[in-house]
Amino acid sequence: MMDFVFSRHPLENFLVLSAALFTLGIFTILTRRNAVSVLMGVELVLNAANLNFVAFSQYVPGAGIHGSMFAIFVILLAAAEAAVALAIIIGIYQNFGRVDVDQADLMKE
Repeated sequence: MMDFVFSRHPLENFLVLSAALFTLGIFTILTRRNAVSVLMGVELVLNAANLNFVAFSQYVPGAGIHGSMFAIFVILLAAAEAAVALAIIIGIYQNFGRVDVDQADLMKE
């Protein structure tokens, strides 16, 4: 079924979508002060990379399933990163009563 979806659209469409996701993720990371929003931006960047991995594995002959395996590995890393980041965010919230990235520097004192 995946081959059917990829065969109808050229590779450039997936690359443009991936670039848009990556740009939105970087914009979110740079402009938000809320730690949860920054975490969502990081997830957008990782999903853009996953889209590239899967798209290239479908369009490059001989690539096989390697792109999909890299995507699964990135998803596993993103889940671990989200768990650690949410634990840090909960610690910041318990200490300061709100989740502001600028106040995270005060935790070292």
